[in-house]
Amino acid sequence: MRKHLDYSCKMREASRSRRSPRYGESRVGSTISSLMGAAERGDGCAAEALFAALYSELHRVAKRELARQGVPVSLGATTLLHEAYLDMAARDGPSFPDRARFMGYAARVMRGLIIDHARNRRAQKRGGQFEITSLGTEVGENVADDRELTRISEALDELAKVDASLAELVDLKFFCGFSFAEIATMRGVTERTVQRNWEKARIYLHHSISADLSS
Repeated sequence: MRKHLDYSCKMREASRSRRSPRYGESRVGSTISSLMGAAERGDGCAAEALFAALYSELHRVAKRELARQGVPVSLGATTLLHEAYLDMAARDGPSFPDRARFMGYAARVMRGLIIDHARNRRAQKRGGQFEITSLGTEVGENVADDRELTRISEALDELAKVDASLAELVDLKFFCGFSFAEIATMRGVTERTVQRNWEKARIYLHHSISADLSS
C-alpha cells in the first residue's frame, strides 16, 4: 500500500513544490485537499503522493492518541479514520472536498495499514506499539492470516477496475468497520442501497478469491 513515487513523479512533485507552496507546506490538511483534486483529475503522481500523505497522517494520529493515553492501548480503525478527518478538517486553509471522498481515500490506505499490522503483529504487541483492533466486521478472528488479507486486497484492486464504488464500500465496511448506516450517510443513499451493493461486492470477491485458490 505504501507506494513510492518513481523518478518522474518526484521530479514533477518538486516542480509543483516550487510553483505552489501547498505541495510542500506543513499544513497537511491543505496539502491533502489539493492532492485529492489532482488525483481525481487523473494525475497519477498526485494519487501516489496522496496515499503516502494519508498513510503518514494516520500513523501520526495513532501515535498522538497512544501518547495522550500514556499507556499501551489499541486503536480501532473507525476511530482512527474519524480522528484523522476531524484533526485535518479543523485546520486552517482549504477544506476537504467532502467527508465521503476523504473517507474513501483513507479507507484504502487503512487497508494497507491493517495488512501491514497483520504481517508484523507479533513484533507490534510490545508496549506502546500501534495496533489496529476492534474492526467491527468480518475481519476479526476469521481473517487473521496476512496471506488471506492480501488475497482479499488483490481481489479488491481487481474489483476497483470494474466498479470503484463497490471496492470502496468493502474497504469502509470490511477493513474500517463502518456500519451500513454510516456508509449510507457518507454517500447520501439509503441503507438498503448500501446493503444491496455490499452483497454484489461480496459475491464478486467470493468468486474471485475462489478462482484464485483453485488455479
